[in-house]
Amino acid sequence: MLQSKLFCKTKREAPREVEAASHKFLIRGDFVEQSFAGVYRFLPLGVMVLRKIENIIRQKMFELGAQEVILPALQNKSLWLETGRWDKIDPPLFKFKDRHEREIALGSTHEEEITDSFRHRVELPVALFQIQTKFRNEMRSTGGLLRAREFLMKDLYSFHSDEGGLKDFYEKVKKTYFDIFKTCGLKALCVEADSGTIGGSISNEFMIISAAGEDRILICDQCGFAANVEKSGKVAKCPKCQSILRQESAVEIGHIFSLGEKYSQAMSLPGAVFMGCYGIGLPRLMATIVEKNRDERGIIWPETVAPFQVHLLSLGQNEKSEKLYQDLQKQGVEVLYDDRVNKTAGEKFAEADLLGIPTRMVVSAKTLEKDSVEIKKRNEKEVKLVGLAKMKKYVK
Repeated sequence: MLQSKLFCKTKREAPREVEAASHKFLIRGDFVEQSFAGVYRFLPLGVMVLRKIENIIRQKMFELGAQEVILPALQNKSLWLETGRWDKIDPPLFKFKDRHEREIALGSTHEEEITDSFRHRVELPVALFQIQTKFRNEMRSTGGLLRAREFLMKDLYSFHSDEGGLKDFYEKVKKTYFDIFKTCGLKALCVEADSGTIGGSISNEFMIISAAGEDRILICDQCGFAANVEKSGKVAKCPKCQSILRQESAVEIGHIFSLGEKYSQAMSLPGAVFMGCYGIGLPRLMATIVEKNRDERGIIWPETVAPFQVHLLSLGQNEKSEKLYQDLQKQGVEVLYDDRVNKTAGEKFAEADLLGIPTRMVVSAKTLEKDSVEIKKRNEKEVKLVGLAKMKKYVK
C-alpha cells in the first residue's frame, strides 16, 4: 500500500477529553474516529487490525468444531418475552417500532435468537458462533473502544444433552480463549464472575490487568484464585487458602457462561438441553492490545495483528525504494510504503512510531552508500544495516 494513497490523516494530539492511552493512539493514528459518544468509525488501518483479530478468533472457533452463523441484529420482542428479559436485561435494550407498529429491539446479545433457531432442528451436541455487531444501551461510554455502544462481537453458543458434556466443552473454550489472547499478544487471567442478566450457574471473565480498566479484581498470589469484586465482594482473604488478596484494575476482554437449562426451559426445548455461551468483544480486545503494547511514541503492534508487517520509508531515494517495495510484495510481505515527498524524515519517523508497524525499513542516500537498508524493529532500540542482496533471506 502506498502511504500517499492511504485514507489516513494522523494527528499530533488527541482531543482533550480523551484519557485512555489506547484511545489517544488509535485516534491519533487514524485507526478509528468517533461518530458520537460510544460509536466509532473504523478507518482502513483500524479495519486491517480488526480483521486480523477476527481471523484469529474464527480459526480458533473452527478448531473447537463450531459452525458459523449470522443472526439478525433486529430482534423479535416475542422471543424476549419468552425468557422474561424484554424489560429486565441490563443495560436495557434499544427499542423502537416499525411502520406496522411492531416493537423491535437491536440485538445486544443473542441467546433468544440462537435458542429459537436450535429448537427447530435439535441436534446434540452442537456449537454455533457468529461475529456480528452488537448494540448496548450504555448510560456512559468511556475509554474509547473499551466501552462502546455499538461494537463487533464474537459470540459462541453450545448445546449439550447433559451437564458433563457442557462442562467438558466449557473447559475447552477456556483453553481456547487463553490461546486467542496469547496469539494477540496478551496474558489473560481467568477470574470468577457474576453472571448478571445473562444468567447461569457458573461464569468466568478473562481479564487483563491495566490502569485503564473499570473492573476491579482480587488475586491470590499463593494459590492462583482470582475473582471480580462484583462476585466476591471486598474480601481481604482468599476463600481457598486464606492468604491476603491483592486488588488490581483490569479490562474484561472475554466472558463465558455455563447457562445450564435456563433458556432451554424458558423457551420449551424438547428434552434436557444444557447450554453455554462465550463472548469476546473485538474492538475492546483491539484497544486492550494497544494498552499493553505501546510506549510514549505510539503503538507497538504484535506481528499477528499489525495492519502491515513492514513500514518502508523512502528518504529521497524513490527508485531504489520502489524496487524494494515491489520485491517485498512479490514475496507476500504486507508493506506500507511511505512514498510521500512532502514529509520530512523526522515526520516520517514520528508517524512510523505512532502507527506501530512491527518492522521499519529505511532507504536513504546514507544507507545506499553501503548498498544497504536500515532496519529497526518497533519493539527494539537497535538499528541494523542489511545489504540489499541479503534482503530476501532476511525477510524470510
